[in-house]
Amino acid sequence: MPRKRTAPPVRAENAKDITVEMKGQEIHFALGDRRYRVRGLQKNLSGQQLRVNLLATRDGLVHMDTLDLCQARCRASFVKAAAMELFVEEALVKRDVGRMLLELERLQQERIEAATAMAQPKVELTDAQRAEAMTLLKDPDLLGRILADYQTCGLVGEQINKLVCYLACVSRRLDRPLAVLIQSGSAAGKTSLMDATLGFVPPEDQLRYSAMTGQSLYYMGRRDLKHKILAVAEEEGVLQASYALLNVLQNHAQARSSGDGLNPRSAWKPPPKLLQSDGGLRIAAAGKNGQTGRQQTDSYEIEGPVMMFLTTTSPQPDAELQNRCLTLRVDESPGQTEASHARQRAAYTLEGRLAAERRQEILRLHQNAQRLLEPLPVTIPQAGRLRFRHDQTRMRRDHAKYLALIASAALLHQHQRPRKAHALGETEVVYLEAAPEDVALANRLMSHLMGQSLDALLPQTRQLLEMIDEHVRRRCRREKKPRQLIRFTQRELRERFGWSDFPLRCHLARLVELEYVLAYRTGCGNQRHYELLYDGQGRRGEPFLLGLADPEELSALPQDV
Repeated sequence: MPRKRTAPPVRAENAKDITVEMKGQEIHFALGDRRYRVRGLQKNLSGQQLRVNLLATRDGLVHMDTLDLCQARCRASFVKAAAMELFVEEALVKRDVGRMLLELERLQQERIEAATAMAQPKVELTDAQRAEAMTLLKDPDLLGRILADYQTCGLVGEQINKLVCYLACVSRRLDRPLAVLIQSGSAAGKTSLMDATLGFVPPEDQLRYSAMTGQSLYYMGRRDLKHKILAVAEEEGVLQASYALLNVLQNHAQARSSGDGLNPRSAWKPPPKLLQSDGGLRIAAAGKNGQTGRQQTDSYEIEGPVMMFLTTTSPQPDAELQNRCLTLRVDESPGQTEASHARQRAAYTLEGRLAAERRQEILRLHQNAQRLLEPLPVTIPQAGRLRFRHDQTRMRRDHAKYLALIASAALLHQHQRPRKAHALGETEVVYLEAAPEDVALANRLMSHLMGQSLDALLPQTRQLLEMIDEHVRRRCRREKKPRQLIRFTQRELRERFGWSDFPLRCHLARLVELEYVLAYRTGCGNQRHYELLYDGQGRRGEPFLLGLADPEELSALPQDV
């Protein structure tokens, strides 16, 4: 019969009798006459697992295994096997593993905190850098400086798109940032516009990817996206994660992770309606509990808000994504192409070389200036007097973009505006007030992005529009009513202008189709009443957006209470 293996007697040990030594990526433990070597700790950057290679030795006896120390069954299996191989009691090995586990968890937490600190470095500005950046932010012609620096850094034209992109990046400091989708054909310069804008943003405030999978968001830290810019090179590269991104884009839910068995690799996809209504990226997924091995439901949340920057060559981008973004269309005219060629040729001249040397200085200056922008709340004193079209449901989100543009303009000029304070209980809230020039800037930008031009109308249609505008103005003065309360009929216009029925109906229908005029059914057959949305803008051919309030009128009115 084979001889039974017996363990030699073991002496009692002090609970503090443990030695830890670091040798490169290896961790060595000495507990009495037992030695343990741990490899692979650096790969564990999540507190939900501790998978290592563990080698146990004693007097020439060896046992080695790879296990997850966070799982009780794995620890129990290792303890039993190691005790048998090393000829020691299981209770002694179990105590050794427990003491090592506590020490490894401490080291793991230090590594996670160090990795997080390295990923989000805090930049300290010198007095000279701070003064130079403050000079830029206090420049009365700050917007002109921004456009000139874009030009110096190599991006020509696209004046409106440059300002929108820059303000959108500033909006990352707001509770509800903007999102930008740059749409154009291949090689038209959409990526150049995005890269030039992101060059002005501090590296620690942006994350740039070529594509994102449907589960990629769930591997990020709880604050990796908070008040940052998420830039994806092509809109097609983010479609799998679009619903999750849209939710983070619009909301600022508190983030936390609960449960030990979350499995983000699963094929579960977040239901879009639930995400959009709940106001945060909250995911319920089935996973295995690391302690019991049973299936359980775990929750995972990620913290926003985030400013999103996308480019696309698709003529029809994802509708849900586009609905939440400011869509910019790159200038693809021959004139812009000629200007780009001239800029490319200039880069090979002496002046171009000197400008390239200045480029890094300009980028550093803007990055430092962005670091000095504080995330202050913004109020619009005369918000109650602002106007925006409300005849379509999509205007609800467009109106939110319009207000965010005003707030972003105010935030960019925060060092040129007085700060206000309001006592809220024992807390004092410091905030900024948007000025009429911020409203004027937002009006100009929105008019170019979403507006229309009278030059696109047929001569007879434009003539009818101008005649209706003059007719409504006279009725407003005569009846002492605002324009939005004036209603008219086809018969009234026919009698007033002397037009025949057919051309009047054709051109009026065209104005209704182009949303210059609203039509209301009266309930009496086919009879309709009409309201004029057009307010005399764009007579010189410039694009305009219907329904916006005049900033000069707002500045003359008393502030809302």
